[in-house]
Amino acid sequence: MIQANGPARPPIRVSCIQFAPEIGAVDANMAEASRLVRAAAAEGSGLIVLPELASTGYVFASQEEANSLAEPVPDGPTTRAWAALARELGIHIVAGIAERGGDVLYNAAVIVGPEGYIGTYRKAHLWDQENVYFAKGDLGFPVFDTAVGRVGVAICYDGWFPETFRQLALGGAEIVCIPTNWVPMPDQPEGEAAMANTLHRAAAHSNGLFIACADRVGTERGQPFEGQSLIIGPKGWPLAGPASRDRTETLSALVDLDEAGRKDLNAFNSLLRDRRTDIYG
Repeated sequence: MIQANGPARPPIRVSCIQFAPEIGAVDANMAEASRLVRAAAAEGSGLIVLPELASTGYVFASQEEANSLAEPVPDGPTTRAWAALARELGIHIVAGIAERGGDVLYNAAVIVGPEGYIGTYRKAHLWDQENVYFAKGDLGFPVFDTAVGRVGVAICYDGWFPETFRQLALGGAEIVCIPTNWVPMPDQPEGEAAMANTLHRAAAHSNGLFIACADRVGTERGQPFEGQSLIIGPKGWPLAGPASRDRTETLSALVDLDEAGRKDLNAFNSLLRDRRTDIYG
């Protein structure tokens, strides 16, 4: 990969796919995701993000159901299918998956590219009933050096913790891909934008990162989801979206990842250099 201080890289087209996976309907979910990925790739997208648990659906009824839907990574059929699709189309895909690691399940995301499987991220901060079915992620916050740039991954509730994005920024991430299943927050006023939109815009601004959030839509076993996927630039302003609350949509933006390497705000201030680690404790 060309570094930020080397020759300029061409911008890449990033897409976030928002759709409504159905619980347990892996074949149908994969078919719909593949259709939408193909359409985005046909429009020129080189990095495509799918929602959290995109292949399985989200609201498990039992541990037995979760166990039956989880797969090993990278050798399970879902990761192999996404890798084959990425190879065929010459693109990179980040997608949420229920991972089986031995006897333990993880709410995970995989990144695949033209060369095949690249890596896995396991969700560090589990939300609500996820704590029943999944173990907390144990891989930290890896940054994947890819042909399109340095890619970090986080999942849904990870975005509520500033440390997530600071760790990724310190690790050299240029763009953070967020497979997510945002739900309404307690005491959220009717019609108010998703809290996640505010949190992720602030994180992008505070760390000089591109952030690409792919949420799901629909209601699953009584649980509504927020939609409102968006792509944010390193100054915190939306480049695409927010999307609707309730429709299948693909958001796309042309992204110059070299901009993420420029952390200076003015002649005196730089986002990472100005940190006062001597007094933070």
